[in-house]
Amino acid sequence: MKKNKYQKIFVAFVVILLGVIGLTVLYVHHMHYEVEPHISYKQDTSTLVDGDHAEVSVVYMTKEISPEALLRIYEVLQVEPEGRVAVKLSTGEAGKPNNLNPDLVKDLIQSVDGTIVECNTAYSGSKRADTAMHRQVAEDHGFTDIADVDIMDENGFIKIPVEDGDHLRENWVGQNLANYDYVLVLSHFKGHPMGGFGGALKNISIGIASREGKVRIHSGGLLSRPPIDLASIMTNQDVFTESMAEAAKSVSDYEDGGRRIVYINIMNHMSIDCDCVSSPAEVDMHDIGIFASTDPVALDQACVDQVFEAEDGAALQGRILEKNGIHILTHAEKIGLGNRAYTLVNIDQ
Repeated sequence: MKKNKYQKIFVAFVVILLGVIGLTVLYVHHMHYEVEPHISYKQDTSTLVDGDHAEVSVVYMTKEISPEALLRIYEVLQVEPEGRVAVKLSTGEAGKPNNLNPDLVKDLIQSVDGTIVECNTAYSGSKRADTAMHRQVAEDHGFTDIADVDIMDENGFIKIPVEDGDHLRENWVGQNLANYDYVLVLSHFKGHPMGGFGGALKNISIGIASREGKVRIHSGGLLSRPPIDLASIMTNQDVFTESMAEAAKSVSDYEDGGRRIVYINIMNHMSIDCDCVSSPAEVDMHDIGIFASTDPVALDQACVDQVFEAEDGAALQGRILEKNGIHILTHAEKIGLGNRAYTLVNIDQ
């Protein structure tokens, strides 16, 4: 009898062990993704011929990083916002993040009579998951001194459609987005622990999504209850970056097919970490400049190309490749948000 009992225990152990191994194999297969290599999409206007790319967008740049340079590059875009202007930027996590300096962006924001907009965060440990604390952090970082700050999902979210998405059918964004007539997207370009890098595309996808909407993006539309922890461990990386691209396109579509939104990336104080990290890795790259475009895909592509051209960009290059950050650009172009091919116009010359 005792021998038979031990045999049953052994068989049960083997069955459980095989089940665990099987589930592990399935999980590893589910989470696997192929890392896309970096390829520069910058076009030489002197050699560009018809047929090289279906479409080529224009990205402007200046090496000067100052309030005056920010105003100049914005003026080069020749946009004329009407009505209420939302300025989407990150006010940074509590602590000592490398977020944009309010003194740098103040003149531009006030020139368009803009309101700084944010949505609450959805990751564990964040001080900005609660509206009151989010406002306090924005105040602590000096942003309430330069403009009104609107936490757009303070009172909930609205659902905007995602056309032909592979993962998302709708995007849940802060409901106050509906109160604005134009969006100026000011992004601090840097690394990111989940997406590889953060620029314009992340700023209008994760950045404009409500807390619940952020979880939906992180889970490919399967979950909606914060925080994002479960979504992060169960969602394939490509599904996550593709969902970000789809959410970004839905925001562009919502803004009159991209005619009521414009993008500026500032490449300074860069490390492998995002402004959502309260104690980010040390800045290990030189400041590069300010880049601007009406095409968020071309803009982020141009900034990624700058990172891969930089002699001191090894750490950030590694973070982008490790997280397959290039894939958001691939998918964003595939779904029609913008073009990866671009010409770079230096307004300093």
